Amino acid sequence: MNYVTLIFGMAAVTFAIRAAVFVLGERLPFPPIVRTALSFVPVTVLTAIIVPMTVSPHGKGAELTWRNPQLIAALAAIVVCALTRRALLTIAVSLGVFFVWQLVVLR
Repeated sequence: MNYVTLIFGMAAVTFAIRAAVFVLGERLPFPPIVRTALSFVPVTVLTAIIVPMTVSPHGKGAELTWRNPQLIAALAAIVVCALTRRALLTIAVSLGVFFVWQLVVLR
């Protein structure tokens, strides 16, 4: 029963925080330093999700070898993004590299 209470409590706090931002909207001004800090949140969260999955896809330590298709695809994505700055092209190329690497190179 404690887990259920904990889950509902976390849901209520999350809902209250998100609802407050939507309800108050522009009436709640943020200082410039907070706005600057909040602009880094999406990049930080995305990095925190992607890097562990790329470097350690099986969860057993870092796999920094050519046999890690996630790492090779991520490196290809970095190169394509740096050269073109086109998100859809970056996604398409990195997925292509991932599948080709996994199906052709590692067979």
